[in-house]
Amino acid sequence: MATEELNALADDRALLGRTSTAERVADILRSRIAEGFFPPGTRLSEDSIGGALGVSRNTLREAFRLLTHERLLEHRLNRGVFVRVLSIDDVEDIYRIRRMIECAVVRSLGEPPYALDRVAAAVADGQRAARAREWKGVSTANIHFHRELVALARSERTDELMRSVLAELRLAFHVVDDPRGLHEPYLARNLRIVETLQEGRRDAAEALLADYLDDSRDGLVEVYGQRVPADL
Repeated sequence: MATEELNALADDRALLGRTSTAERVADILRSRIAEGFFPPGTRLSEDSIGGALGVSRNTLREAFRLLTHERLLEHRLNRGVFVRVLSIDDVEDIYRIRRMIECAVVRSLGEPPYALDRVAAAVADGQRAARAREWKGVSTANIHFHRELVALARSERTDELMRSVLAELRLAFHVVDDPRGLHEPYLARNLRIVETLQEGRRDAAEALLADYLDDSRDGLVEVYGQRVPADL
């Protein structure tokens, strides 16, 4: 495990405060995994991470257990805990779930106007990142766009489910070495969905979103399949 990664975790130690819990450790590790600090296939060292965060082995193991339940980590017998490498079937299943959740949220919005400030802000963040050629920033903004879109349902349970699904999806993104090609084409489509909702055309926005997710799935599966064996 690289020194840079451990130093970053040590910086996170202050977030634990006096009420350190496995859930808070899991939050930190989840964020670091989502950011790509621990790429898929990385073995997580209990001694190194526990030392960097200043937590007990039992607390760290509980955090690992929580993230394993979320399908972000996996325990390999006699080898340790690793960041999961998704299979193509995993990627396709994630998109099935996304289509069910996201399209259902848009379909159930009710009568306009809709509270789209945070969704529009995510679109603007993606556009700024693209102008700066910060392609990981574009990826993050796209994730925020979909998370804020689902948040329109005002359901904590749906928000939690979507957070887990998107965190798992980012494992696939980190395997692909062309974040610009993967994410930039969808900036204009994000904007179009927002504009359509601003016009009050909920059904049209749902259709745009469904096509968007199908195209995103197909594009990711194509490039992902070149990096990961189909029978993983």
